[in-house]
Amino acid sequence: MLRFFILIPSLLLILCCGPSFLSKPAEINETLVNADGKTLESRIAVPFGYERVTGDSSSFTFFLRNQSMKPDSVKVMLYNGVPKIYDVHAAVFDIDCGKKDLQQCADACIRLRAEYLWKTKQFDKIHFNLTNGFRMDYTKWRDGNRLLVNGNNTAWTKSADASSAYPTFRNYLDKVFMYAGTLSVEKELKPVTLSNLQPGDVFVIGGSPGHASMVADIATNDQGEKIFLLAQGYMPAQDIHIIKNPNDAALTPWFKLREGEALETMEWTFQSYTLGRFE
Repeated sequence: MLRFFILIPSLLLILCCGPSFLSKPAEINETLVNADGKTLESRIAVPFGYERVTGDSSSFTFFLRNQSMKPDSVKVMLYNGVPKIYDVHAAVFDIDCGKKDLQQCADACIRLRAEYLWKTKQFDKIHFNLTNGFRMDYTKWRDGNRLLVNGNNTAWTKSADASSAYPTFRNYLDKVFMYAGTLSVEKELKPVTLSNLQPGDVFVIGGSPGHASMVADIATNDQGEKIFLLAQGYMPAQDIHIIKNPNDAALTPWFKLREGEALETMEWTFQSYTLGRFE
């Protein structure tokens, strides 16, 4: 999804993605989902013949696998407390989506990456480009700087007390969500090939509408074939969730994709060349 801000005097134009659409219904493969699992890794098992790729305790892979999941029976909830209409999820992350319509699809990818970097104290790496190209560094926000917006021009101004507390970090993310979107994320990512796929990589199409989904886990078999889980947010802002695979009842919620093929989900279709990685 795109949240694209064109700032001109007395006018704020927000271009977001269009309404949801479903390509086809999909069921969860119950043999791969452990309703009692508390984390992503314990909630979703790998199919027979596959093993999860290794990830040490400091890696993004480890962070994603150990994310807490909401109870298996819960629905994806929108920011306003209303359940999502369409049932596209296999598991729901226990991460707030805020009380405003901000944390949509590209923002969900930003949120997961930023939370990992914050938890591992890699503060200098927490920075994201806004749609107008302005680089928004968390360390500047932490030091008390805030955005000064004039039309489509953006600058820092020192207007708050320095704070390294989590609520300050969370407020920083909301401001990123407000001015970033699929267009800025698409431009910020470095293209990667499926053969080099890693957890944390993002399928993204920038535009209005646009969409982004993050690779949340990867497993391989003896032939070197990779399967992966996809995490997404959507519009309106909603819980981050693992999505089902509508095309392979035996594999879902895992996906398998080859170079040149289209990645079809229940709400979007990506081409393999839309894959990228934060640097």
